[in-house]
Amino acid sequence: MSLTIDPSARKRIDELRTQQNKPGLMLRIRVDGGGCAGFQYRLELSDTPAADEEIFENAVVSDEISLPFLNGATVRFEQSLIGAEFRIDNPNAVSGCGCGTSFSVNQ
Repeated sequence: MSLTIDPSARKRIDELRTQQNKPGLMLRIRVDGGGCAGFQYRLELSDTPAADEEIFENAVVSDEISLPFLNGATVRFEQSLIGAEFRIDNPNAVSGCGCGTSFSVNQ
């Protein structure tokens, strides 16, 4: 299982840890069924990973059900004039929707 954490995402997580005074804060990524294209990402910040979650670079956690959908993906952080967000570049996603949080995969 491979999940790459881009330096931009790592930097943002470190900033959030400092701002919230939570040194163990991590980005949780889940893949759930639903959304326009079949699957959708659920992102949240947490400082308590679950026992069944895998930790990547002490910055990102994901559960065993979501991991196959994320294999080979890169997590990055983008900031622009219209907003800032964590983005997932996922080679498993064969199509997506306009909102950027929903995707489909070949089965």
